[in-house]
Amino acid sequence: MTSIIPRIEAIVGQEHLSTAEEDLLCYAYDATNRHHRPDAVVFPANTQEVSAIMRVANEFGFFVVPRGAGTGMSGGALAVRGGLVMIMTRLNRILSIDADNLVAEVQPGVVTGHFQEVVEKEGFFYPPDPASALYCTLGGNVAECAGGPRAVKYGVTRDYVLGLEVVLPAGEVITTGVRTAKGVVGYDLTRLIVGSEGTLGIITKIVLRLLPMPEVVSTLSAVFTHIRDAAKAVSEIVRSGLIPRKVEYMDQAAMGCVEDYLNMGLPVDAGAMLLVEVDGDRSSADTALQHLRAICEGRGAREIKVARSEQEATELWRARKAISPALFRLGQDKINEDIVVPRSRIPEMVEWIDDLRKSTGLTVVTFGHAGDGNIHFNIMLDKRDKEARNKAEAAVEELFRHTLALGGTISGEHGVGITKAPYLDMELGSQEIALMKRIKAAFDPKGILNPGKIFRMS
Repeated sequence: MTSIIPRIEAIVGQEHLSTAEEDLLCYAYDATNRHHRPDAVVFPANTQEVSAIMRVANEFGFFVVPRGAGTGMSGGALAVRGGLVMIMTRLNRILSIDADNLVAEVQPGVVTGHFQEVVEKEGFFYPPDPASALYCTLGGNVAECAGGPRAVKYGVTRDYVLGLEVVLPAGEVITTGVRTAKGVVGYDLTRLIVGSEGTLGIITKIVLRLLPMPEVVSTLSAVFTHIRDAAKAVSEIVRSGLIPRKVEYMDQAAMGCVEDYLNMGLPVDAGAMLLVEVDGDRSSADTALQHLRAICEGRGAREIKVARSEQEATELWRARKAISPALFRLGQDKINEDIVVPRSRIPEMVEWIDDLRKSTGLTVVTFGHAGDGNIHFNIMLDKRDKEARNKAEAAVEELFRHTLALGGTISGEHGVGITKAPYLDMELGSQEIALMKRIKAAFDPKGILNPGKIFRMS
């Protein structure tokens, strides 16, 4: 890329392009902890600069990998074939909040948690809440169709994206979608690009739907001696017609490592703990809590707590949010999968995972968004141990096959990226994959944008 550097410098300025070794190393990895060193990194400031860079890339045929904050769990922002990593964090402005129409317009580098704070001060609510909300960016959320605990009631990122501004691989700028509640003119390009993992275009502007803030939010925790009882409680909550805004669970291993990490008095002898959150007006929230308590008691919960203040609720959720960093007390490496099964099949899935844990002897920890069937399955190990690594990889493939047999999917919110690309044909048929490849070729005929993602590398 040496001969191309001056062309890119002329677009963004010398201070916003780097080939320094320390910068290349910083942007060589993401939350998967896999390393792929790019040839250069660039920090564009606006749509025009992104477009100009892509025109140069199209002319010379070098690879471009768009990147937000690097919090992705599937390797979607890694330069697996080298090239230029395009970091979108300078496009970080909230452009407008339309209170009359409950619509906001933002740039992709806006941090999700910051956006939520700003709109909440205005009395509005943006529901998608990925675990990395304090660090991840809205552009990355859109590219991966991020979810989070509140998805059980409010849905995922795609349900809040009304429209996009996108730079295509050849440098053209397109605008998709609408700013209205309805709109069915032409193909839904917005939905196509949401979740496309940066393989079809680079998002430079996002139009988001907002909701009014709920009057009250209440939290309940329920501790169960056996994990199967917790899973059955979740199924019963769903069948009852209640729609909590969060239904999260932690298994015994998750509670044990969090307790070792935080020393907050978790019941480490219990099989599982549910954390349930409801919202709405005060009367409906109180009624929902009473029903939830009755369901959990009926399923044998040995301890139920209702947070009496926002501070108590925050403390309950602190345990759930601490799981990911706490896991590394059980092993130096992590294989992290995010399967989803129909909610009615959660008890079967949980028991099957428990049997897998016992039969393999692997250190398996599960937690996740039980309310929508999304289970985070983690194997902690030392990847330098070839036997353990092979056993873990075999267990993951077995997990995926069982998930699909139950009518589920191998990824609920992490995307495919590079980590799940080898398993794509387990879930999708050859004709569906061929059609997706034709769509990719129509957007990116030279194959320069985020290569090696979603489809298995040849």
